[in-house]
Amino acid sequence: MTGRLIAGANSAYRYPLLIKQLWHTPLVQAPDQEIVYRDVRRFTYRQLRERIGRLASSLAGLGVAAGDTVGVLDWDSNRFLEAYFAVPMMGAVLQTVNVRLSPEQIAYTIDHAGPSVLLVNDDFVPVLEGIRQQLPKVKTLIVMSDRAVPQTGSLSFAGEYEHLLAGASADYDFPDFDEDTLATTFYTSGTTGKPKGVNFSHRQLVLHTLAQMAFLGTATKQGRFGRDDVYMPMTPMFHAHAWGLPWTATLSGAKQVYPGRYDPHLLVKLIKTEGVTVTHGVPTILQMLLGAATAANTDLAGLKMAVGGSELPKALARQALALGVDVYAGYGMSETAPLLSLAQVRTEDLTADVDRQLDIRTMAGISAPLVDLRLVDRNRDEAARDGKTTGEIVVRAPWLTQGYAGDPEASEQLWSGGYLHTGDIGVIDAGGYLRVVDRIKDVIKSGGEWVSSLQIEDLISQCEGVSEAAVIGIKDEKWGERPLALVIRNAKTGSELSDIRIMAHLKSFADSGVISKVGIPDKILFVDTLPRTSVGKFDKKQLRATYGNMAVVE
Repeated sequence: MTGRLIAGANSAYRYPLLIKQLWHTPLVQAPDQEIVYRDVRRFTYRQLRERIGRLASSLAGLGVAAGDTVGVLDWDSNRFLEAYFAVPMMGAVLQTVNVRLSPEQIAYTIDHAGPSVLLVNDDFVPVLEGIRQQLPKVKTLIVMSDRAVPQTGSLSFAGEYEHLLAGASADYDFPDFDEDTLATTFYTSGTTGKPKGVNFSHRQLVLHTLAQMAFLGTATKQGRFGRDDVYMPMTPMFHAHAWGLPWTATLSGAKQVYPGRYDPHLLVKLIKTEGVTVTHGVPTILQMLLGAATAANTDLAGLKMAVGGSELPKALARQALALGVDVYAGYGMSETAPLLSLAQVRTEDLTADVDRQLDIRTMAGISAPLVDLRLVDRNRDEAARDGKTTGEIVVRAPWLTQGYAGDPEASEQLWSGGYLHTGDIGVIDAGGYLRVVDRIKDVIKSGGEWVSSLQIEDLISQCEGVSEAAVIGIKDEKWGERPLALVIRNAKTGSELSDIRIMAHLKSFADSGVISKVGIPDKILFVDTLPRTSVGKFDKKQLRATYGNMAVVE
């Protein structure tokens, strides 16, 4: 159907949704607001915007043009923030290189994305030296460093970042162009094969920024983010745009703090000295942060932290609340830019007891504005929103990747039926709160019943003496699969923790109907470490490869 199209003056400005437009408000309303890098550098918004112009002029002088790709290998810094703007504002494409991948995967993602220029923190020079011959498309290297003299090894660099900016003009004329122009690309963690590239346009990222600002700004009391907050990421800027918060914080004109390489003690120090009030990260980062705060004999009162990437255990959330952190879960994925939902606590539930609040705070939460999130069964019929009926989570939103770069078959699978398939199984209650039950590939099928590995992990984590727990399915001749729990003891409280105690702990939940008795693992192994992906999730592919055939071997 075609309605009446809007008409206007020939000279009317169409206002394309471009990343450069995010600067209009902060430059007028907060030009002297601070952007802090670790405890070593401070810039005002006005100064940072000038540096963005200088970076664009420097890149243009090195031959970067619209449509070219520029890759960045750096820790969370003002330099990375400058690239978040300068590169796409030129009409070029920003590749945020995941430096936590293996060297082979880093080489693959860079070569696949095809940047002509790499901005390289000299911490990564040794890695780059080892893969340089695998990167024929990379023509120019620029070194970045916090050292007085950068470490360049055997590599040839076109210049040092600060030196190049100092000699470049701040008056780069960022043009208008089509808002559907490609702005960023990055790669999934590749736990099921080679990393997959996801792309996002200017229009998508601006809409994501506006929806995120609205979502966080309309929260009445809990989980709110506004211009008076102080923002610091604890999700790497190379992963899923640091959840898009650097753009949202800039548009808001809020003070921003960038911590460089994550050091838990420095994170606590910056939270206190810079007055950080908003952050986000994965459960392992939260655990490290709480440990550092406890060691420093300090609380974290006033800090709001969204936790995603993997399930937020209730035991960890309880510890965070005890130290004053307004903690709550978030849900999204690389393919979704990433925001889909947040576990915001409605005002009427803030007076509920701690257990009820924990139940809400550890859900995936309510959908963000403009997100059409549904559960579907195998026939793609929508599942009931009754808090019990499970289904695959499928979504539509204006900022979802339209497919995997150079992989049309996987792209069609991702978007089968016109909705993006997350690969997650969930339930939605009558209030619209989503809880992720498990990954489809991680659900344990035992004797005709489906066992949620995430639920069993969460319950085990609540047992005294447990530090972390991962659950996988292992082969079983009678039941098909049975749960296997891999548990790390808490260094301080886990000396007497036994498999019998954990079994009894889980049996109490089975007796009360929280889980089926089928969900109680037959085996519990105590381990020293658990493998993780580059974004902090348990690497269950590796765990299944290591332990999945235990029953067969025995």
